[in-house]
Amino acid sequence: MKIQPRCLALRQSHTKPSLAIRDTLVQTCMMCVGMMLRIQDAQMCSVDNRVTRVAWLNRSSILYAGNDKWCLDPRVVLLANTKTQYSIQIQDVDVYDEGPYTCSVQTDNHPKTSRVHLIVQVSPKITEISPDISINEGGNVSLTCIATGRPDPTITWRHISPKAVGFISEDEYLEITGITREQSGEYECSASNDVAAPVVQRVKVTVNYPPYISDAKSTGVPVGQKGILLCEASAVPSADFQWYKDDKRLAEGQKGLKVENKAFFSRLTFFNVSEQDYGNYTCVASNLLGNTNASMILYEETTTALTPWKGPGAVHDGNSGAWRRSGCPWLLALPLAQLARQF
Repeated sequence: MKIQPRCLALRQSHTKPSLAIRDTLVQTCMMCVGMMLRIQDAQMCSVDNRVTRVAWLNRSSILYAGNDKWCLDPRVVLLANTKTQYSIQIQDVDVYDEGPYTCSVQTDNHPKTSRVHLIVQVSPKITEISPDISINEGGNVSLTCIATGRPDPTITWRHISPKAVGFISEDEYLEITGITREQSGEYECSASNDVAAPVVQRVKVTVNYPPYISDAKSTGVPVGQKGILLCEASAVPSADFQWYKDDKRLAEGQKGLKVENKAFFSRLTFFNVSEQDYGNYTCVASNLLGNTNASMILYEETTTALTPWKGPGAVHDGNSGAWRRSGCPWLLALPLAQLARQF
C-alpha cells in the first residue's frame, strides 16, 4: 500500500516577498520507496510574470532549466511550466533520491529559491535470521535477527508460549544460557519502524532431554478378562519402549499379548488374562540421552478388600539412579488391620 508523502514546513521568512515564491521556505517531505513524488506549487514553487528564468536542481545538479531536461534519469519529468507553476515529478522514488531539491527563480532583480528536502522511508525487512536449532538441555543458545529499513527498525524477540509474558529481548541477538525443556518452542523476531506493519519471522528451538516416566500404575484384572498396563514417558527425541516380565523381555506378537508403542506412551495389552500373567512388569524408556524404567504389577482383582498388590508402581530413573514412588502408605496397613480383627 502506497502512503501519501508527509511534507512539513520547517522555516519560512516573515519578510514581505516580491514574488509569489517564498525565497527562504524549506520543507521536508517524507515518503516511501516506490512512490511517485510531485514537486509543485504545494512545495511553493509558483511563479508570476516577473520571472525570467526557472530551474529545478538536485544538490548541485540541474534537473530542468525551463523546458529543457538536463538530467538523464527517465523517472524525472516536467509536469508544468506556466506563468503560475513550475513543477516536476519523480517516479518510483528510491533511497538514492533522498536529499535537497531546489526551485531557482530568476527575476529582474535577484534570484529566489525554494527548497524541499526529501527523506525516503523504507519498510522494515528481515535480511538474516538464525536457522532452526536442536540442542541438548542445559546448553547455550544464541539467536540472531538482522533487519534493514529507514529509519532503522526496532528489533524484538519473544517466546511463543502460553507461559511467556512480554518481550524477552529488545536486541538483534537473543542469548539463552542453560536452556531447559520448558524453553523449547518457537521464538519470534519482529522488526518495526512505523513506516509499515512490522515484519516477523520465527525460529524453532528443539530442546533434547532424556526420558521421564510420568505415569505407570499397577492394574487389577480378573482371570479371563482383558488387562492393560500403561507406561507414559516424555522425551526428546521420543523414547523407545521395552517391556519385561521379571527378567524376560516381552516380544511383539507374543501369544495373548500386544505391545503398542507411540511417541509418548506404550501400552501392554493382555487379551485373556491367566494366572501365569500375574506378576511384576517393567517398562523401560530410552533415547540417545539416557534411559529410565518403571515397575508395575498385574494382579488378580477380587471382590474382597484391597490387597498389598494394588497401587501405583515404582519408577527408577536410569539417568540419576534414584527410585521414586507415588501412592498412599495406608493401603499397606489395611491387610494388617484386617488380620488383627480376626485374632
